[in-house]
Amino acid sequence: MTQQEYDAAVAAFIRAKGVTRCPTVCATQTQASPAAADREALRQRAEERERVRQERRARAEVQHRFGIAA
Repeated sequence: MTQQEYDAAVAAFIRAKGVTRCPTVCATQTQASPAAADREALRQRAEERERVRQERRARAEVQHRFGIAA
């Protein structure tokens, strides 16, 4: 495969899958200086994880209190 064929295949994959940045950018916090859009995505992910954690905790508390599946 030539470099041009490789570049075309990568470009076609990105167009088809919509990949615009590294998929691991939101996995964990970093010491680097990510772009503003990536920082915002990381912040939103952290907020969503916290919301889900609080919902689970509230459900568990209700189940514990009443001994039933809420």
